[in-house]
Amino acid sequence: MVKNKSLIPIILLLLGVALFSLSGFGKIKGQSSSSPAPDFALPDLEGKTVKLSDFKGNVIILDFWATWCPPCVQEIPHFIELYEQYKENGFQMIGIAIQSGSATNVKQFVEKHGINYPILMGNKEITREYGGINAIPTTFVIDRQGRIVEKYIGYRAKEIFEKQLKSLF
Repeated sequence: MVKNKSLIPIILLLLGVALFSLSGFGKIKGQSSSSPAPDFALPDLEGKTVKLSDFKGNVIILDFWATWCPPCVQEIPHFIELYEQYKENGFQMIGIAIQSGSATNVKQFVEKHGINYPILMGNKEITREYGGINAIPTTFVIDRQGRIVEKYIGYRAKEIFEKQLKSLF
């Protein structure tokens, strides 16, 4: 029995989050894992349209993030290192900035943090296409055939992504 009644709402919230996570809510348009990643056409920071299909044949990490999100910012150095280390192996890192203001704001952030991979400007449509992005960072790993093989919600250590990449090369 909980002696401190002020903990009850916190415990209920944590149980709700756990059940939400286990329920499979937010799957990509009702698809299972290993389903095709939805293609998109989004502007990069210079206004050029970039499509996911432009990177066909590569292993892709697709990261939904925001400039104001501490766990997102914490992952960025890992993604910079992974992209530098594995881009010659057919790896493509792509960031999709959501809820981060204008492209100019995001571009300043990218320059300040030395991001070396494409950053695209997200919108509500792309978040819906990917099952509804309800928390950030939300990161998808996509294999060379264009199938989503993993979805991570929240911060993950570099080693998690590196192990996943190595299994797909």
